[in-house]
Amino acid sequence: MRLSKIATNMERTQIAEYVDLLNHPIRLLWRNLLAGLAKGIGLAIGFTFFAATILYLLQALGALNLPIIGDYIADIVRIVQIQLEGKMY
Repeated sequence: MRLSKIATNMERTQIAEYVDLLNHPIRLLWRNLLAGLAKGIGLAIGFTFFAATILYLLQALGALNLPIIGDYIADIVRIVQIQLEGKMY
């Protein structure tokens, strides 16, 4: 009974697949490479979306012509647009 429960728990944790992966380091490296690549691409896409949203909000705030904040926001948006065009600041 107890041995059966231990065997069931080991199957549930997939220890055999993990040990098999450790015995084949090339497959382990390949999986880690693909996982790192996927994380990097996801991070780049997420940051691009976040930065675009922030720039859009800053442009909307700049259009409101707020007395003090509007000038700073306009400067930030202008600097970012110049950098995106590849020109020197």
